[in-house]
Amino acid sequence: MQKEQQNYRLQLLITLLSIILFVVKIVAFYLTNSIAILTDALESTVNMLAGLIGLYSLYVAAKPKDKEHPYGHGKAEFISAAVEGSLIIAAGIYIIFQTGQSFFIKKNIKDLDQGIILVAITAIINFLAGWWCLHIGKLNNSLALKASGKHLQLDTYSTIVIIAGLFIIKITNLFWLDKLLALAISVIIMINGYKIVRASLAGIMDEADMALLKKLVITLNQNRRNNWIDLHNLRVIKYGATLHVDCHLTLPWYMNLHEAHAEVDELEALVISTFGDNIELFVHTDGCLPFSCPVCIKTNCSVRVHAFTHQVDWTLDNILSNQKHNAPLT
Repeated sequence: MQKEQQNYRLQLLITLLSIILFVVKIVAFYLTNSIAILTDALESTVNMLAGLIGLYSLYVAAKPKDKEHPYGHGKAEFISAAVEGSLIIAAGIYIIFQTGQSFFIKKNIKDLDQGIILVAITAIINFLAGWWCLHIGKLNNSLALKASGKHLQLDTYSTIVIIAGLFIIKITNLFWLDKLLALAISVIIMINGYKIVRASLAGIMDEADMALLKKLVITLNQNRRNNWIDLHNLRVIKYGATLHVDCHLTLPWYMNLHEAHAEVDELEALVISTFGDNIELFVHTDGCLPFSCPVCIKTNCSVRVHAFTHQVDWTLDNILSNQKHNAPLT
């Protein structure tokens, strides 16, 4: 719960910051008449809307489990990220439309020095805020914060391009470059909006996070205990900052309930030490059968019926398989 509250406070700060930076960019636009700066300001309106949506989603995600939501409310973050990505795409389309309409209308660009300074200040603040959002988002497994962080840093990169373009315009007096610059930035905005929507939909549909699974498999292989004969049907689902992990663990058949429970506790402690304490682990234990003996690494087994032949390393292919428990792996 502490992580959810930290996420919420940070998102609140980011939302307030987005409002302030939007005002600064609007001032810069009125000073310069630059369509490129207006483009940057329009993207900041998305920052504000997305910040408010993200704030609400984190508020919902931080709610405790209840009868109607036994897995918690973490999925709200995925919906928030999907809306934010959609807003980013919409902003890009709107910028293209506005720029196209004004492409052949000549507007005098003025006071570029003041505009560049104001926009540069917003770029620095956005980058630092985005970096902090991504840092906390990765630590707390928050898609909403990671989406906000990526959006803020994207805003920074687009602002840097705009500043470079304004310098060129100032030197060359080629004012039509301002509109080309706005079009280029809008395309970049839409591409990144699509990436955010794609990631959020993957979370909503419980798409496997292969990087996370690979890290988990490596950890399990490196810390494998003698009594862990087989591990399969491994699944990981994200609910906001919480990871739900379930799997089938094959143990020696003669273990009593207390001994088997101790092995599950060891497995849980290993997963928590790697991924943090926001973990819910569900383990189905199976007793071994004689055809497990050839690949069983337990050295002091008094009931072994077949000699050990080789160890099967757990991989993404065999550990994710829904193969029946105790089926021999090759």
